[in-house]
Amino acid sequence: MNAPSHFDFRNVNALWCSVLVETLVRTGVRHAVISPGSRSTPLTMALARHPLVKATPVVDERSAAFFALGMAKRTGAPAVLVCTSGTAGANYFPAVIEAQEGGVPLIVITADRPPEMRACASGQTIDQQKLFGDHVAFFHEFAVPVASESMLRYLRQTVAHAVERSRESAGPVHLNAPFRDPLPPVVQGDLASEFAGCDWSRFFSHLGPNVMAVTTAPLPRFLPDVHGVIVAGPAQPADPARYAAAVGEVARKLGWPVVADALSPLRQHADVVPHLVTSYDVILRNPSVAERLQPESILCVGNWPTSKVLRAWLEASSATTWLATERLDNRDALHGRARTLPLSLVALAAQLPTFAAPNGYERMWAMYEQKARSEIDGRLEAESGLFEGKAAWLLARHLPVETSLVVANSMPIRDAEYFFPASDRRLRLLCNRGANGIDGTLSTALGVAHDAGRPAVLLVGDLALLHDTNGFLLRSKFRGSLTIVLINNNGGGIFGHLPVAQFDPPFEEFFATPQDMDFAKLAAAYGVEHVLVRDWTHFTELVSVLPTGGLRVIEVRTDRKSDASKRKTWFADAAAKLG
Repeated sequence: MNAPSHFDFRNVNALWCSVLVETLVRTGVRHAVISPGSRSTPLTMALARHPLVKATPVVDERSAAFFALGMAKRTGAPAVLVCTSGTAGANYFPAVIEAQEGGVPLIVITADRPPEMRACASGQTIDQQKLFGDHVAFFHEFAVPVASESMLRYLRQTVAHAVERSRESAGPVHLNAPFRDPLPPVVQGDLASEFAGCDWSRFFSHLGPNVMAVTTAPLPRFLPDVHGVIVAGPAQPADPARYAAAVGEVARKLGWPVVADALSPLRQHADVVPHLVTSYDVILRNPSVAERLQPESILCVGNWPTSKVLRAWLEASSATTWLATERLDNRDALHGRARTLPLSLVALAAQLPTFAAPNGYERMWAMYEQKARSEIDGRLEAESGLFEGKAAWLLARHLPVETSLVVANSMPIRDAEYFFPASDRRLRLLCNRGANGIDGTLSTALGVAHDAGRPAVLLVGDLALLHDTNGFLLRSKFRGSLTIVLINNNGGGIFGHLPVAQFDPPFEEFFATPQDMDFAKLAAAYGVEHVLVRDWTHFTELVSVLPTGGLRVIEVRTDRKSDASKRKTWFADAAAKLG
């Protein structure tokens, strides 16, 4: 029977990788990120030849891994990473960890030397067995390629299983692929004749993207008259609107207030989520108010929130806690009186009975939300100086609707937490919040924007951008539009909010670590447009209409120490006014 036209029968490695890649495609994989190398030649050739694979070459493996992570975040489907043998795969490690912690599907394939070339001082060879340890949901080392139908069936089923494991665990898997020479597709024998009788349509006919079944579980007895609160922590679902609608239905049925993290889709779908609270970080800084708002029951959807103030309040409550999650690992970072509801939010919304109208507890939250939000918005509106937090606030108000906004860790995600209001503008916020690191931030944003069909934006600090400047090497291969809003405060602003800030020296040199970088020259070196923001009117003009293609850096120069002091003063004043 006829093989697919892109199948390569020139040698064993070429046929092996043709089957491997076809299996990936049949199970729903479409994006591959490939770093150059010799040992991975058969994989690279097969991926580059397949008409349904969008393959992107990226020189730096660490950047490549985060680029693939960004694409997987945006699409919700696994992306494939391919590299050569040796230390190349080790550079994937930070992104693999982020994928595991953040619940992002990735298929990592590391090419390797065959067994006889290991442990004998052979060049570019390390022990790649379980290279990522327990940070992957599945590991397998393929057999060295063999041209037999039985071994190709083994390959097909192993690859399909790996993709399924990546999907069901929402995390990374690792496949180690040894190859003997010849690595390029030079002709060896007549494999086309040997496999002329193979029914290739039947060989692949059973494969397809698995649709996860909606799980159900017995519900706890939620009581309508208790002081209950829904805590919506960071969540980056493939379908934010569906997610928000499900949580909104749960909130309507329970009549409970919804405390929503900036990284929850709920803040951007406020029209479908009743009882929404966004100013909790200020509200709970008032001790008497925090005491009055103590909950008796907590339902957590997504992960636990970013806010330390909110987390401390939840820990102190000793309330009965339910974690609605389909993940199998332990998600209770607060170690409270928590139990897991292992079901989807859609199933939870469908099974809940409708209780009475919101009680006085919900109305009390609404009153404090109105006061705190009014105070925060008023101060930001009046602020004429280039204060870091106002950049986040203006992005929330002026970016085009449905823009994907990647937010860096450290201070940018805190400013989103503090200042992003509730709206129905459908911005999609994404962040590497699994392990909370700054590595790979630019590359992740490029992955989110690549082939996305609409412009995306990155909000990032100077240190996080400098940590991943190799991401700019993607410029020539990048297909999309990314505007980088750079908050340049010449150092690590987050550390100014920590107790160590009072110990200087060594604070400035070893914690704040200013780099004194000229970002205009840095951008020019990579051929990237750079614009220095003059004032907030200029900033608003720049972010209200986004370019249709290419990379652009919008630099906002701020005063790190002044802004840290301003946040502390504002929050204390706003909390005190709540009474």
